[in-house]
Amino acid sequence: MKEFIKGADVSSLLEVEENGGKFYCGGKPGDALEILRDHGINLVRLRLWNDPYDENGNPYGAGTNGIERTIELFRRAKNCNMKLMLDFHYSDFWADPGKQFLPKAWRGHGANELENDVYEFTKSTLQRLKTEDLSPDYVAVGNEITNGLLWPEGKVPNYKNIARFVSAGVRAVREMLPSSMVVIHLDNGGNNALYREWFDNYISNGGEDFDMIGLSYYPFWHGTPEDLKNNLFDISSRYSKELIVVETSMGFTLEDYRSREELDRIKSKGLVANEELAAKVDYPMTKQGQAAFICDLAKIIRSVPNNKGLGFVWWEPTWIPAGSTGWAADAGLRYIGEEGPGGNEWANQALFDYRGNSLPALDEIAKI
Repeated sequence: MKEFIKGADVSSLLEVEENGGKFYCGGKPGDALEILRDHGINLVRLRLWNDPYDENGNPYGAGTNGIERTIELFRRAKNCNMKLMLDFHYSDFWADPGKQFLPKAWRGHGANELENDVYEFTKSTLQRLKTEDLSPDYVAVGNEITNGLLWPEGKVPNYKNIARFVSAGVRAVREMLPSSMVVIHLDNGGNNALYREWFDNYISNGGEDFDMIGLSYYPFWHGTPEDLKNNLFDISSRYSKELIVVETSMGFTLEDYRSREELDRIKSKGLVANEELAAKVDYPMTKQGQAAFICDLAKIIRSVPNNKGLGFVWWEPTWIPAGSTGWAADAGLRYIGEEGPGGNEWANQALFDYRGNSLPALDEIAKI
């Protein structure tokens, strides 16, 4: 039986550290990755943006996850004996169901050119990682591509182009790293109808074969745990694929680390996981509620028939409050056409408290 994956997406970690973030376990300071490793985390997932800088070299923020920073974090993870998962966004900044911006270098390209762009970028990136002896064990071709990728050419319902673009990435992975597992990643893990529609269309349009289905599951957005379980059970048998929840998290408090005055000053609504969303979840957003959630989630994933549930990845467990770190710098806001502010609205879903102390959920992960 394969080792159960207990992963962490720590894409913003370098930025947190550069802004003064510190991490502790039992009151003792330590390296964040080593603390995670010592609590059973056995995989690190990192997002990769094509060119997360503006024309003047200003970083987009949120980790500014270009290839050099990816190499630095992957090397640290490998030194901790962790497996590696690379998450291609095929954009210069955030890509998700609400936005899939073309990289600056690919603007104006038609479908044929974009297919080649995906192939060449995937291939050259993996060649670089291979040269650095950092070949990822898992490669996600696109990030939360529920509504497609490389818009507008690859936007739902144009599944023909979606299949072409994803297949180009799959081919590049197979060519460069034949032993790596290829993941296709959608969001809304509790929505079975969505998964059936997407993968039926991908397959019927000639999409290249892949190894694993990755799901995002945030309990305040993506249905009940029972919804997730039903979807996992169905798609594991329907498509004969192994499954991994590649993004999940849960709040440990509803108290913001910023004062009401500061939030008013910067015109921020505050934390993503707020009281309104907490009301939709069966678990209280407390330290104990966060710990209970991850235990139950692991049980659901383990219960998938034929051992097809491979594990989970906690999204941004080290994204604690630190200096100016947040989900977008000014240059990043300009790139996606949003006003901001770009602060840290995810801090209450980390696996460390606002002062960097490890939380009970990490102790529970160690027991899973």
